Amino acid sequence: MASSGRTRKTVYLASPYGFSAQQRELLLPPLVEALEGLGLEVWEPFARNNQLDRAEAGWAWRIGRADLEDVRAADAIFAVVNGVPPDEGVMVELGAAIALGKPTFLFRDDFRRATDSESYPLNLMLFTGLPREGWRDWYYESVEGITDPEKALARWALES
Repeated sequence: MASSGRTRKTVYLASPYGFSAQQRELLLPPLVEALEGLGLEVWEPFARNNQLDRAEAGWAWRIGRADLEDVRAADAIFAVVNGVPPDEGVMVELGAAIALGKPTFLFRDDFRRATDSESYPLNLMLFTGLPREGWRDWYYESVEGITDPEKALARWALES
């Protein structure tokens, strides 16, 4: 359920795509557009919390804290888990969201496996925020699939 005072549900978009200008310009916009297409308010941390002056002492700690506070305040997390292994910052954000009991959605359009399990394509701990049965409804392998009305994110976005 959306937090009080807001009309749209918020989703924290955890991804490593803001560190490079090319990824920020080419990879982030389609993800944000797909999530917004479901009526969600997208909290993309590079746009929200990297406005700090990096010349000031303690800037990295302040960005980390701001990102953590956004994970805590958002209604859900949508985590890009590409890479072998996936980005460590995304993993921390995802772990925090799972520990907080947030609805968790995983996105991986990377065909490489990064697992010891035959059941999951990634480290089994990443799936602890998803249901045991039907976890594939919470796992996305294409940008186009994000808006699939049969999958968990679209259903969650429409819940009141």
